[in-house]
Amino acid sequence: MSRKESCNRTAENPGEEDDKDEKEEQREEKEEEDFYDCQETLKPPDAQKEEPGDCSTTPEIRKDNDEDQEGESAGNRQQDDSDSEFQEQQAEFDDDYLREAEKDLTDEEKKSRQQQSLTLKEEGNRHFKASDWVKAEQTYSEALVLCPVCYSTERSVLFSNRAAARSHLGSKDQAIADCTKALELNPDYVRALLRRAELYEQTEKLDEALEDYKNVLERDPSQTCARSACIRLPQQIQERNEKLKEEMMGKLKDLGNMFLRPFGLSTQNFQVNQDQNSGSYSINFVQKPNNNNNSS
Repeated sequence: MSRKESCNRTAENPGEEDDKDEKEEQREEKEEEDFYDCQETLKPPDAQKEEPGDCSTTPEIRKDNDEDQEGESAGNRQQDDSDSEFQEQQAEFDDDYLREAEKDLTDEEKKSRQQQSLTLKEEGNRHFKASDWVKAEQTYSEALVLCPVCYSTERSVLFSNRAAARSHLGSKDQAIADCTKALELNPDYVRALLRRAELYEQTEKLDEALEDYKNVLERDPSQTCARSACIRLPQQIQERNEKLKEEMMGKLKDLGNMFLRPFGLSTQNFQVNQDQNSGSYSINFVQKPNNNNNSS
């Protein structure tokens, strides 16, 4: 076909060129759609919205994300439960916090809660007599939650009773804390004082135990166990202190020998003598300690 004929034909059919341009635009749009058609992204980055049937994330990725979220949620719940339990335990010992929390209670409501706590205390005592220490501790704790802070004597007994249960469970430090709180509420509570003394002795806090036993005798001289402890413990404390002193001196000698060895010396080159009158110490240098030992 000659150029003239082609031009004439185009002039006669001007819509044919428009059809070609339209087809070319459709082909380019199709290529653009094909470019974004993949497993990770079905739409251009500016139009990524989740729709039904959208394969922008594979089922495996969704499953992993769900598991991660569930694990994170479980961890958060566990942390929240732990924090809540810790706060409740702290609140038991904070009278100001409890007083503020109970300020809106009427006298009748406080009396009712005190009666409920007494019922729980008796239930805890039954568990304790049955040697069910776990149930006893839980029940005493429930009673403490109910008992208003204004009933300090009743709360003191509950703390002391829970200390006894915790002692049987091996929670000595918590039991000591309960006894201390009981004595804070009622300083003349001999049973709580004696219980704490025994716990101190069991945990080898002999000085604290002796002090508590002495305070027991001041309040109740008829406590024979406290009297025998006041006779027994001073000797044990002295023996413990002597043992600690020997261990400390041994460590000091080892440290001294480590520093003196490069100079050809040892702690045996130094004699420590105590003056019997003043109690002060003097240090003498011995050139040949072995010879002096042989001559003596």
